[in-house]
Amino acid sequence: MNAYHAGELAVQRRMGQAEIAARVGRMIRRQIPAAAAAFLVEQPMVVLAATDDAGRVWAGLVTGAAGFVHADDQTIAVDALPVPGDPLHNVFRRPDQQVGMIAIEPQSRRRMRVNGTAQPTEHGLRIHPDQVYSNCPKYISRRHIELVDADGPEPAVRRAEVLDERTQQMISRADTFFIGSADPEGHADASHRGGNPGFLQVLSPNRLRWPDYRGNSMFMTLGNISANSRCGLLIPDWDTGTTLQLTGTAEIVWDGGGPGRQGSVEFTVDEVIELTDASPLRWGHAELSPANPT
Repeated sequence: MNAYHAGELAVQRRMGQAEIAARVGRMIRRQIPAAAAAFLVEQPMVVLAATDDAGRVWAGLVTGAAGFVHADDQTIAVDALPVPGDPLHNVFRRPDQQVGMIAIEPQSRRRMRVNGTAQPTEHGLRIHPDQVYSNCPKYISRRHIELVDADGPEPAVRRAEVLDERTQQMISRADTFFIGSADPEGHADASHRGGNPGFLQVLSPNRLRWPDYRGNSMFMTLGNISANSRCGLLIPDWDTGTTLQLTGTAEIVWDGGGPGRQGSVEFTVDEVIELTDASPLRWGHAELSPANPT
């Protein structure tokens, strides 16, 4: 069975990287290697992506003490849910939910991704993977946890249909965001995007653009967008624990220009959710990736 769906294969061919993708795709597996399980159990946060009842795609942050994510060779348990107010909080209470997950360790620039089906549990969800694989450390900003504010206030929710000046400034400062996408059948994926501050551009109160830098040649995110334009962004404020979640539609711009770029993506905002104190983790100064194009 091919590791890729038709949208991914089409983008791989368009980019002239189909042979590389076929080679790289051999590392995708359904079982969870012991090294991956050991990595997951050390993580205090993961990002999940899924589709809500209205068909909108969201990416959301889940945090907990190390060990709240744990795995055997067949399943991954996440003993927490996104905080109340996060649009994914209730999504994972229903059975057979398609989910994408990325676990990222900023201090070591390591990451791994999981796509599969989630079942609700007493404390969170259990994922039965269809795809488990690691990614290279490119474009990850190195940062370390300086404080865990476990006694912080309950998250406050702000909703809007467009970005105001303050949230635009937050986006313009970002060196990291996460993107959730899904194929037409709802199979979800969560991925990471990184670059120098300003790489995520605000074009207008409801329009963003970012460059697509050369990666692992799988084109799972672009492949999903080419087949299903709905996607969601998660933009963390590493200093305060606030998260900005955007859902909307994306369009691939096949311009191919600029250093390290193989195109760009333009995103139209349909809804904005800002969650203050969504995470108890407070991170220190970012060391930008040396792989970032200037």
